[in-house]
Amino acid sequence: MIELSTWLVSAIATTFFLAGVVKGVTGMGLPTVAMGALGALLSPITAANLLILPSLMTNVWQLLAGPAFRPLLLRLWPMMLAIGIGTILGTALLARGDTVLSTAMLGGALVVYAGYTLIARPFAVPARVEAWLSPPIGMITGVVTVCTGVFVMPAVPYLQALGLEKEDLIQALGLSFTVSTMTLAAGLLWRGALEADNLLLSALAIVPALAGMWAGQVIRRLVSPATFRLWFLIGLLFLGAELALRPFL
Repeated sequence: MIELSTWLVSAIATTFFLAGVVKGVTGMGLPTVAMGALGALLSPITAANLLILPSLMTNVWQLLAGPAFRPLLLRLWPMMLAIGIGTILGTALLARGDTVLSTAMLGGALVVYAGYTLIARPFAVPARVEAWLSPPIGMITGVVTVCTGVFVMPAVPYLQALGLEKEDLIQALGLSFTVSTMTLAAGLLWRGALEADNLLLSALAIVPALAGMWAGQVIRRLVSPATFRLWFLIGLLFLGAELALRPFL
């Protein structure tokens, strides 16, 4: 259980509002922003607890709003199953409370994601390798998710490389994020690291997260998404670098 103060509650609410804004503008990024900011205030395991309900609600909506749930599930189930297995394997590290290592891993995951998205050229995964490549990608995603609370690596660039149509890609991301959130919660519960008090605070965080999503949709109509995305990734890169280097400073 964390000791709450007016300042900390305000900081958590502000974090989820800003994370919601990013998701509203770009369609993703709520866990990344939330874990990046909360990682500077709380232990990674506590931050992961707070992330569960706002992330689950927004991602389930994104999943169910798409046009092709069943075909995507039939295509991607090996990757989703591997995410679950990777999560189970990774919970041992997170549940130990090794905040130095997990904070550095979180920072590294943010740097890799932001750096990759900023400079990498798009690539395509041939259909002939998808069947055997999906499980290891899912496994790695599960381990990274449970150790850092960040769902994006390497699942997001991999799904982008499958050549899905726009709406199918958005739904596939919703599927991956939903599975990651649910298995993270299950892993924390299995390890005895899921605290009821933190879940209550997580439920309250749904409100600023949804408000931020609404604000983000408004901003999306006023500001170029490409410009917003550029500065968001630059900020994320610096934040991740600070978290990765913190244990060594």
